Amino acid sequence: MARRYRIIPMRTACPHDCPSTCALEVLTDDDGRVSRLKGRRDNAYTAGVICAKVARYSERLYHPERLLTPLARTGPKGSGQFAAIGWDEALDRIAEAFDKAESVHGSEAVWPYYFAGTMGLVQRDGIHRLRHEKRYSGQFDTICTNMAWTGYIAGTGRLAGPDPREMAKSDCIVIWGTNAAATQINVLSHAVAARKARGAKIVVVDVYRTETMRQADLGLCLRPGTDGALACAVMHILFRDGHADRDYLARYADVPDELEAHLRSRTPEWAAAITGLPVEEIEAFARLIGTTKKTFLRLGYGFTRQRNGVVAMHAATSIAVVSGAFQHEGGGAFHNNGAIYPLNKLMIEGADRRDPKVRMLDQSRIGAILTGDRQALRGGPPVTAMLIQNTNPMVVAPEHRKVKAGFAREDLFVAVHEQVMTDTARMADIVLPATMFLEHEDIYKGGGHQYLLHGPRVVEPPQGPRENHAVITALAERLGCTHKGNRMTPAEHIDWMLKNSGFGGIEQLKATGEIDCQPDFETAHYLSGFAFPDGRFRFKPDWSRVKAPNDGPMGPWQSMPALPDHWEVREATEEAHPFRLVTPPAHHFLNTSFNETPTSRQRETGPCVRLHPEDATRLGIADGLRVKLFNRRGSVVVRAKLFDGAKPGTLIVEGLWSNGDFEGGEGINTLIGDDAVAPYGGAAFHDAAVGVEVISS
Repeated sequence: MARRYRIIPMRTACPHDCPSTCALEVLTDDDGRVSRLKGRRDNAYTAGVICAKVARYSERLYHPERLLTPLARTGPKGSGQFAAIGWDEALDRIAEAFDKAESVHGSEAVWPYYFAGTMGLVQRDGIHRLRHEKRYSGQFDTICTNMAWTGYIAGTGRLAGPDPREMAKSDCIVIWGTNAAATQINVLSHAVAARKARGAKIVVVDVYRTETMRQADLGLCLRPGTDGALACAVMHILFRDGHADRDYLARYADVPDELEAHLRSRTPEWAAAITGLPVEEIEAFARLIGTTKKTFLRLGYGFTRQRNGVVAMHAATSIAVVSGAFQHEGGGAFHNNGAIYPLNKLMIEGADRRDPKVRMLDQSRIGAILTGDRQALRGGPPVTAMLIQNTNPMVVAPEHRKVKAGFAREDLFVAVHEQVMTDTARMADIVLPATMFLEHEDIYKGGGHQYLLHGPRVVEPPQGPRENHAVITALAERLGCTHKGNRMTPAEHIDWMLKNSGFGGIEQLKATGEIDCQPDFETAHYLSGFAFPDGRFRFKPDWSRVKAPNDGPMGPWQSMPALPDHWEVREATEEAHPFRLVTPPAHHFLNTSFNETPTSRQRETGPCVRLHPEDATRLGIADGLRVKLFNRRGSVVVRAKLFDGAKPGTLIVEGLWSNGDFEGGEGINTLIGDDAVAPYGGAAFHDAAVGVEVISS
């Protein structure tokens, strides 16, 4: 008998760390079990399209190795030896460990650590309420967005741009530094729809031939960390060939004449030598932009995960100002819409209890912090107790060997709240089982679009797992916290936030499943001026004063170029380490989510390094051989895969695979540095110099 499905009559949203934040429908079989997820067709951005890994979410929901009971460590750290305990005992042990850490070293010895395993505002951000009320150490969220957001805001003054649905009205869509087919499928679906409907051209700029680039009319495959050079050469040509909109520049830009003079030496030939692109491709790209006013630059995160990534984002954004594309519907430069959601999260985050004197620790430098680096600790006490939610730093954080050494400390107490036994959970003293997004209520905002989306509880969780909010409130009670937010349900938090942010309330949200927050055309396209007092885009930003979430520059900001440029601060290659390593997302994983599901693992097959046949021939490497990638931070062993879709000298290792999927149990971030990127921190995941040597067949 054919399996029958019914659509649950409620809307939900994808919680994962992706700008698409897709609006979803849930399909169940006759016994009420979730079978698969679909994209909502009535949401103008999702438009019925979601990625394959989320469509088969039931593989995660009903995974046989899902955590279902609290666990206490019984063997050495990292041994995986645990015994089941009750919830009350687990929470009591955590509270006791936090109190002990505070009594010995002060409250800053406790570090609640989190990130974007869920993007739900209640379930993700409630950890701050506990942090602020107890004066535990703060966290700079540097691991993902810092470079991209800072580079965009440096020019516009605001993290917002043209309505991304306008791609349907574009004549040219430039997908720059993101493999949209894998990481934000709706960008590609809207671009393809524009090509079908109006003959729009699709350009993809990346460091290797991705599935997205295979869909392009023009694919520009450049060397890693050279995007700024390409952007400068494009602007040089726009000025040279009369395609710069001088009237627009006179009204909306700070120093257009100075920029033009600066760019005179940034010729296509200059950029070709840096990027590895043929001059003809650079000329064709610039000509297309210059003659196509409705050019929409969709700027991703990938190309900013370099030591010069902030400068590269600023340079790419500047193209849309020189061409005047911001004036046109279907034109401009868009990265993220974070600023269009003026949400009052006081109750969720307990911001009224925040003490600005409490130190902030750099999320990306967790290895240095846990191994006692005084600078990373900002002169404060050691971290001796942690609660970790929504992230897996044993895999995702840079300088893996430091991270591993830190978590192995016997004087460090770690509680991890997780859905499956991750590498980080294996290092914990207490492991708490967590609900999945279909099993709790939350609200989501789309960075890549303009919707607030409701995520109701769709199915009941199995006995055992608890939502993040319940864990935070239970710990708060044991630790003597009194904030009103600890006595509110997720629905009450959503309602309070919406009402105090001018968005009605939860009943309005439930009625439609979403709230469209898109500003009007004039605001979105900065036609009343960019978000600076004089209304002018900053070609020449003051890098020490660009808006940022911390209290001052952390990376080498003093040497940042004053105007858009190629900034040569990439990790230096040398004879022993002549290759540049890039570690982008795999198509069927999302960070470390889905790397435990059967279909995703089967389709990804295992860790491998893509290297150019010219490099392989020179080193005597055949397809499928085991090779060692190494630098001063460590080494990893992977299989070689010959691949002519990147420039010689470039290595591609897609992931993220768990450490145990690599020989020796150390993953790819063993090779990645944790030094803070200018100006405000972040990790250069796609900027590591490595060597390669053959191991065996």
